[in-house]
Amino acid sequence: MKKIVMSVALLGAALTATAGGYLTNTNQSVAFLRNPAQDAAINLNGVYSNPAGVSFMKQGFHVGLNWQAAFQTREVTSKFAPFAFGANNTSDTKLFKATASAPIIPSVQAAWVKDRWAFQFNFALVGGGGKAEFEQGMGSFESQVALLGLVGQRMAAIMPALGFNKYKVDAYMHGKQYYFGTTLGTSYRINDNFSVYGGLRGVYATAHYYGYLKNIQINPGSGNNFVSAPAFFAQAAKSLQPAVAANPALAPRLRQLGVLAAATQDVTLNTDQSGFGFAPIVGAHFHSKYIDLAAKYEFRTRIAFENESANSASANNLTSLAAYKDDAQVRSDIPALLTVGAQVRPVEGLRLNLGYHHYFDKQAKSGLKGAYRNDLLKGGTIEYLFGAEYDLTKQWEISAGVQRTLYPNTDAYMNDLTFTANSTSLGLGVGYQVNDMVKINAGYFKTFYDTYHKDSQNYNNAANIIGVAEGAERAKQLVESGVVKGSDDFTRTNQVFGLGVELTF
Repeated sequence: MKKIVMSVALLGAALTATAGGYLTNTNQSVAFLRNPAQDAAINLNGVYSNPAGVSFMKQGFHVGLNWQAAFQTREVTSKFAPFAFGANNTSDTKLFKATASAPIIPSVQAAWVKDRWAFQFNFALVGGGGKAEFEQGMGSFESQVALLGLVGQRMAAIMPALGFNKYKVDAYMHGKQYYFGTTLGTSYRINDNFSVYGGLRGVYATAHYYGYLKNIQINPGSGNNFVSAPAFFAQAAKSLQPAVAANPALAPRLRQLGVLAAATQDVTLNTDQSGFGFAPIVGAHFHSKYIDLAAKYEFRTRIAFENESANSASANNLTSLAAYKDDAQVRSDIPALLTVGAQVRPVEGLRLNLGYHHYFDKQAKSGLKGAYRNDLLKGGTIEYLFGAEYDLTKQWEISAGVQRTLYPNTDAYMNDLTFTANSTSLGLGVGYQVNDMVKINAGYFKTFYDTYHKDSQNYNNAANIIGVAEGAERAKQLVESGVVKGSDDFTRTNQVFGLGVELTF
């Protein structure tokens, strides 16, 4: 029997982006929080969202300093009959919830606009950007421990002295991930209407994951006294050896006990990851009195993580945790991104914005070679954006926008470690022009996620796991009877607050 603990790609998913695709943060400044449709706007946020348009900014040196605070939750409502075997469970349905926070997300944008040239700099968290903590583990963990209940029932029917019907387990997971990006580039205004841009982004990615499943216990005799599962199975195997010598027909029982003793050992994962990557960026902008049109293409950022691990021996023996072994190389590419946008100014002081984003997720490798998770996706993420800004006075402006994000999720891709769901985000905020040199921005961004429902006839490969101990025929019976079917409902919450200042010299 495979290890029933952590036999999924533990902690494989990093913290997802605050806004954007699977591994892309598009909220690079407070201007984005105020109005996410920035793809054709001419402002300092253009250093990220519309770098070609920066050439049409006021001559001089511009610098923006931004602070954001993001708070997320991830919620998975899992239904699986063996959950009812848990010592503290009352039903087959459990809610697994994690919180993720990034109270300090800094970014810096700078541009020197001189004649037809604009020299630009951007530093921000381009991916990840926080930490997440699952204090009670996850369904993919516990569902496999819960299989002990089925095993205990089976053993009670065959050898009553070895039967049990409840389990206990201590589970925990903590992860953090940051992708720091620095971009240098230059735009050139060809004439009064056209400009182009070329730049290069360097990304340093770092991550740390710590988690465990330990102290697995069962209740021999189906009573209220719980004992260590590995110790119980090891002792039972030892006690059964004389009987096997006299009756070889009991050999499968002896083998099963040995497998269970090994499978219920504590497992601890403790892995640091780091990697570098580079991506060229190109853009173009058309400017006129009433309309602006812009496009930008970010090439794929190839990132290969290298691990430094201090895992338990039991973790290193799990093929499902191969991506977290010491010195393993794991791909975690940031996908290429195409953005196009338009800004229309129908009357003085009013700016209407449209945007479209396409992430090339299918081509961005993720995971170990030969088992890339990006191959499980249907295509690329798509976003539609709309926003508006209005100048109330010479000092005050207000703005708001909406972003609809559609992910190419599939059942094969979605699990409680790496999931997100289609969403609608709303941003709003204000800008205050203190004087010719200083502008202050404040914004709030809220994301409303859909719920993704996934059904499975063989929940987290439960039948396969039991089949290792009890045989393929038993595994087939479990699937046909519906005992190991289950479902997950995935959703999230997310909100971001931001405050920034723009200086012009």
